[in-house]
Parts: sequence; C-alpha cells; structure tokens
Amino acid sequence: MTKKITLLLSVLTMSVVVAGCNTVKGFGRDVQSIGEAGEEAIN
Repeated sequence: MTKKITLLLSVLTMSVVVAGCNTVKGFGRDVQSIGEAGEEAIN
C-alpha cells in the first residue's frame, strides 16, 4: 500500500516539475522576443 502511495506522489511531483519547466521556458522565450522587438524599434 505504501509503495503505491509513494509511486503516486512521485508521479504527481514529476508532472508538476515538468509542467513548471515548460512554463518557465515559454516565459523566457516571450521575454526574449519582447527584448528583440524593443531593440529593433530603437534601431
């Protein structure tokens, strides 16, 4: 029983970590594109 609970918690934790990494990566791309657009506007 405890092995099943541990496995479930591990899977849920990994899901949250993977989703968080994708979110941060996407946010980084958005910030980069905003910076590039601002740089082009200045030039």
